[in-house]
Amino acid sequence: MSTTTSPAAQIATHHTYRIVNSYPHDRTAFTQGLVYFNGFLYESTGLNGQSSIRKVELATGKVMQSKTLPQQYFGEGLTMWQDTLIQLTWQSGTGFVYDLETFDLENDFNYVTEGWGLTNDGNRIIMSDGTANIYFIDPVTLQQMSQVEVKDGTTPVVRLNELEYIEGKIYANVWQTDRIAIIDPVSGRVEGWIDLTGLLTPAQASGINVDVLNGIAYDAAEKRLFVTGKFWPLIFEIQLVAR
Repeated sequence: MSTTTSPAAQIATHHTYRIVNSYPHDRTAFTQGLVYFNGFLYESTGLNGQSSIRKVELATGKVMQSKTLPQQYFGEGLTMWQDTLIQLTWQSGTGFVYDLETFDLENDFNYVTEGWGLTNDGNRIIMSDGTANIYFIDPVTLQQMSQVEVKDGTTPVVRLNELEYIEGKIYANVWQTDRIAIIDPVSGRVEGWIDLTGLLTPAQASGINVDVLNGIAYDAAEKRLFVTGKFWPLIFEIQLVAR
């Protein structure tokens, strides 16, 4: 006779971090979405009247290219799909598709929830809306295909925000916390937690209006993990440390 452990009873692993490198980050950027590609970060910033998409040189933090959204839109999550960038907005129910090279607007699309985080797994666009739900979207039609509820044990994990798909798992900022959830995209189970408490020191935060941790990007070729926050002066490259 054998027994198996139900997914709800499986305990999530816990990690802290080691800082590998830090890079300059624009202190005026209210970071909502972050993507790494070919030595650059592509970033979506929020707030009405300040929302944008931008191409940023990782090493220097220099903004190489940017496009400002119209005043009525509050920029949110961002992902790269083939030769485009796809961006959500918060409460407008509207997303935008841009040419990766020129930032020219190619298309827009609609959704019925709020727009928070965005990533993709190579086959589907993956979206969060501030609840415990993760939505899977067809990259061609940009229509919802399915969804899964994220739980830690039996407890729904709400306020899921910025997303990054890393080696088969969804990493998600949990808004207003210093934690990132590592999520199984099939079951929605939280398999691990990353505690980033103290990542930005009081000295680094002094004198500026820093906001919450938000922003995850991954360099798959070099296996580098980058994190930052809204109005943060730095982007950190980190390695996970089991706790």
